[in-house]
Amino acid sequence: MSRAVLSAGSNVGDSLGHLRSVVDAFAGELVAVSSVYATPPWGGVQQDDFLNITLIVDGPQTARDWFERGVELEQAARRTRDIRWGPRTLDVDVISVEDGGRVVVDDDPTLTLPHPRAGERAFVLVPWLEIDSDAELWTPAGQRPVRDLVAALDPAERDAVRVVERLDGEGCA
Repeated sequence: MSRAVLSAGSNVGDSLGHLRSVVDAFAGELVAVSSVYATPPWGGVQQDDFLNITLIVDGPQTARDWFERGVELEQAARRTRDIRWGPRTLDVDVISVEDGGRVVVDDDPTLTLPHPRAGERAFVLVPWLEIDSDAELWTPAGQRPVRDLVAALDPAERDAVRVVERLDGEGCA
């Protein structure tokens, strides 16, 4: 059995619909899903804000299985990879995986785990902390509480991540 933290984002087309498709696809393994957050784009490419969610899933899948399901969802949403960190219909990243209670650490170029930049990204950390207040992320310096990683972010970046929607249909101001 493995438990994975997944991050999904979209800023092209029906972004909320794309995120709902991820939740629906993982419904059988879903432990928790965050609210939908509006977040500024990361990486310096001029584009619209993203809608992002973080999910925790649990099941008999391997890290590679979680990754391949995310790729399938991206393909179904007709994602293109023209510009690094550019606009996209759907992006599904595997952030962290625990298999048999042990953190999967792998430097495979296709699926590096834990995600090498997760600890720098408010759009991953803030929604994750919402659904798991005790979350920890393995870093090269060892396990770090996600709350500490969030606190260490630039306040402007952290504060720019804001709840806009709940997937149960309730809107937020």
